[in-house]
Amino acid sequence: MEITEPRLRRDAERNRRLILDAARELFADRGLSATLNDVAHHAGVGVGTVYRRFPDKAQLVDALFEQRLDEIVRMLEEALDDPDPWHGLTCFLERVLDKQAKDRGLKEVLMGIAPGSSARITRSRATLHPLAAELVERAVRSGAVRPDSEPQDFGILQLMVGAVIDAGREVAPDLWRRYLAIMLQGLRAQPAAADPLPASAVSPEEMDAVLSAASPR
Repeated sequence: MEITEPRLRRDAERNRRLILDAARELFADRGLSATLNDVAHHAGVGVGTVYRRFPDKAQLVDALFEQRLDEIVRMLEEALDDPDPWHGLTCFLERVLDKQAKDRGLKEVLMGIAPGSSARITRSRATLHPLAAELVERAVRSGAVRPDSEPQDFGILQLMVGAVIDAGREVAPDLWRRYLAIMLQGLRAQPAAADPLPASAVSPEEMDAVLSAASPR
């Protein structure tokens, strides 16, 4: 029986969706160390099918993350439109770190540690940097953030909180919120009345598990 062209196109589109869905799940759970072979197995398709659609992993990363980076640009623009510079800055940080907590692959893309990043992803990340710098500088100019702060301080803050995200992922997935609040309090120009921290400290037993998760394998 001859297979018609529309049927072929439907099958190809179905396979593409399966591949993208599988990659999204794997990258979110394991980061971008997942291989195209892993994606094929998770999608239930042949390895050749994945390679025909995405000859290298950078193209698959493009397909999944370019739109996500565009979403973060919009989040930055919304934060810059916030009339309260401190609120705009802190809300953006919480939103973007929440996304990273739910998606290891996105975290690696944002931190610039994604293996085989394409020029398109690199350009998208470059778009984020001046917007993020303006968000911090606006908060400094307003007097909300201590005057000796630099935009790079907030990049390091994200790196530090990202380490807590990874270490606490299995034991205490919201632990990062506690340490984000502590760090932000230290960057305020004027100490504010201390609100309750947004997550509980880990127990001694949980601390052992978090330290173990953070240790190099």
